[in-house]
Amino acid sequence: MTAVFSDELRARVEADFGRVVDLLGRKVALKSISAEGITAEHMKRSAEFVADELRQVGIDAKVVQSRNPDGTPGAWEVIGSKIVDPQAPTVLLYAHHDVQPVPDPSAWDTDPFVATEVGTRLYGRGSADDGGGIAIHSGAMKALGDDLKVNIKVFVEGEEEMGSPSFIPFIEEHRDEFASDVIVVADSGNWSAEIPSLTTSLRGNTCVDVNVKVLHHPVHSGQYGGPILDANTLAAMLIASMYDANGDLAVPGVAAQEPVGGLQRDLDEATVREDAGIVDSYRLAGTGSLASRLWTKPSVTVIGFDAHPVEGSFNVVSPETTFRLSLRTAPSQHPQEAQDALAAFLQAHAPFGAEVKVTKLENGMGWAMDPNAVATKDALAAMEEAFGVAPINKGEGGSIPFIPELQRIFPSAQVLVTGPEDPKANAHSPNESISLPGLKNNILAEALLLAKLGE
Repeated sequence: MTAVFSDELRARVEADFGRVVDLLGRKVALKSISAEGITAEHMKRSAEFVADELRQVGIDAKVVQSRNPDGTPGAWEVIGSKIVDPQAPTVLLYAHHDVQPVPDPSAWDTDPFVATEVGTRLYGRGSADDGGGIAIHSGAMKALGDDLKVNIKVFVEGEEEMGSPSFIPFIEEHRDEFASDVIVVADSGNWSAEIPSLTTSLRGNTCVDVNVKVLHHPVHSGQYGGPILDANTLAAMLIASMYDANGDLAVPGVAAQEPVGGLQRDLDEATVREDAGIVDSYRLAGTGSLASRLWTKPSVTVIGFDAHPVEGSFNVVSPETTFRLSLRTAPSQHPQEAQDALAAFLQAHAPFGAEVKVTKLENGMGWAMDPNAVATKDALAAMEEAFGVAPINKGEGGSIPFIPELQRIFPSAQVLVTGPEDPKANAHSPNESISLPGLKNNILAEALLLAKLGE
């Protein structure tokens, strides 16, 4: 690729950027909340909006409703293609058009469904996750125009925020329409708004429900409290038993690993503390690099707990309680293996012989990048050219379980995980936003990548 063509692509991205920002603003306004019903009319409108925008940049796009494994109607999905040469490489571009709910709009500084520019950032629910991914694909396709030398296939999903229950049946049903040499998943992020990244790994995840029972019925806390600990206290003791004195998870059989491909730069603790809103007195748990603790070592979070609210509480010993654990697993460990180990540990460590029952829930496999793939090297080169600085590869502590499933279905495809987010994006949280300069560079990076893949 010549420097002249790279400069031309940069100029095209700059000239088209107003359209891209407008697209993103209109997407935010759609309120594409899949939690309010993946089959609902508002999700169909969202899919139709995306399909129309893709058609305007040359993609032959359409809206198709998926089906769940039990045959019931599923999400509204957008699929499409642009075939320039049957002999050329084929690239599948992925994003999702559904967004997270907004439980408390008062926690936002702006209207969450009115895209609002503040400084160099655009605020709004879905501006980054994953309206930004849609914007990147649209901008890159527009910039390349008739200079596109690879075949493009597109899949913009409508239920990612709901766990993608119909994803695999849909891919299996449309296998020919998704078969590709390279898959670009634009649903992750960069080291910062100024420094690009390829995502090197994703943790897997698994969940269990744990029931702790000590009594067959409630009893008076004054009459029986002391020798009989309430179920909530016993549950707390059980949860605490999973950790050692340093705060590392210490459950035999739940694996840990170091950052995939080696650690280029550790995360800055002060930045992490600020971005996460950690109280000053809290000391970060665990040992080893901060990157490994956030990306590749396992973590357990109590995401639900059945206990009587403080309001209206009264003097009884709680007979039983249930809590839910979300276990993020090391990228290379099979989540079923970790789930079995966690369940066995919890049952073996029942405090004072309380009854502990574990119900195993869903599993999602982690993923690790192939650093030697041609597409990986092209992507890194494209990012450096677009941003003007060398990329810093980074892992993600979250999970995208469909990525290993895509590799299972298309074993020869090279997978790249990119995305529009940065540490200030606040995806899934109040004041979600996207860096506009970062978005512009991400568009250019994807356009350069597609150009390199077509050489």
